[in-house]
Amino acid sequence: MEKLSAYMAEARNRALPENVVRETKHHILDTFAAMVSGSELPPGRLAIEFARSYGGQKIATVVASQILCGPIEAAFANGELAHSDETDDDFTTGGAHPGCAVVPAALALGEQFGISGTHFLRAVALGGTMGGSAAAGCVAGLSGQQMRWLLDYAAQQAGAGIGAWRRDTEHVEKAFLFGAMGARNGVNAALVVHQGWSGVNDILSGPNNFVESYNPKADPAGMIDQLGVVYGVMLTTLKKWTTGGPIQAPLDALENLQKHQPFQADQVEKVVVRTATSAAYTVNNRDMPDICLQHLVAVMLLDKTVSFRAAHDKARMQDPAVLRQRAKVQLVPDEELEKLIPVRVAVVEVTLTDGTKLNERVEHVRGTPDNPMTPAEVVAKARELMTPVLGAATCSKLIERVLGLDNVKDIRELRPLLRGPDHAKQSAIPNSVSNQQG
Repeated sequence: MEKLSAYMAEARNRALPENVVRETKHHILDTFAAMVSGSELPPGRLAIEFARSYGGQKIATVVASQILCGPIEAAFANGELAHSDETDDDFTTGGAHPGCAVVPAALALGEQFGISGTHFLRAVALGGTMGGSAAAGCVAGLSGQQMRWLLDYAAQQAGAGIGAWRRDTEHVEKAFLFGAMGARNGVNAALVVHQGWSGVNDILSGPNNFVESYNPKADPAGMIDQLGVVYGVMLTTLKKWTTGGPIQAPLDALENLQKHQPFQADQVEKVVVRTATSAAYTVNNRDMPDICLQHLVAVMLLDKTVSFRAAHDKARMQDPAVLRQRAKVQLVPDEELEKLIPVRVAVVEVTLTDGTKLNERVEHVRGTPDNPMTPAEVVAKARELMTPVLGAATCSKLIERVLGLDNVKDIRELRPLLRGPDHAKQSAIPNSVSNQQG
């Protein structure tokens, strides 16, 4: 506890390695893009309306809106926005989407305290290890003792993670659990401790501690292993495709095959996709376009890519041209690939009408630490997601400012660039999107 809390307290003044700074900027930009694009999806619209109704003091920005509200409400709304869809980052070992909780928490309190871009960067990088609470505590400048109490309040607010959210068909509850709740809880914990609340000093040890309550077999020493050496942000995936995680590798495989030997959709007789058994379960013939593997493979065959717009066009799931291609797609759960989880490996075999068989195995999805996106790819993704909402000029300025956060004196300088129209533009994505999940 002493080592961890001291490390957290000192993070705002500790310089980060150059590669960590660069990667953190990319994750901040990617999360901002997820918030902005999420404003046009059902969870994001609900988040903006919630903030408009229960906003509190005009302190912090609700992204892609004209709303200023209290930091707790802003963190909550922006967390929901950031995971309105599956466009946000994904922790490589699975089970978490760090950016959608960490960045909103750091942004909300960053605006309250008027921190610099460098301080904001360091808070987000710290949050890559310990989440929204760590980021918020770093922004608030908590001492080592206060960081102990921060961890106490964060642990007490930790949810049970009940898996029933998987049955939510509009992504609203999932966005709450992965983004909004963590961001809100982190800001809430930081603010009460900053105000003077005390708590338990050793939430990670002693009777009835956090680790014992959730996993008695775990070794809490792992929480301080390689502090300042291994950075969580470097282990977190930026998604190339704005789709569910298990669909990333099959789309990569199809894109690779097209590069090696181009073919048209009408030349394809059959597509067999092999994925891990658990991955296949998640994406098999779902009624939501961006997490339905068969549908998106069909779209990929026709479009040669899968854009954000195409991944969220529910009406297109009934398009006869898409259905003709979808009928060719077979998803095969593979127990051998299941053994490789959390690495999501996929094997795609395309059989052409002339009998040619094309095979591609993707070991490391584009955007993972082992196959990272280039800076140009990160920017291109952000531009695609944000331009329809913010406009091209504002989008370009925001990208420039995020990549130059070291020169930002006050994080509130980003506010005019993050604020969009007073309501989401309905024309940017088809109206049919309103009843589906991201």
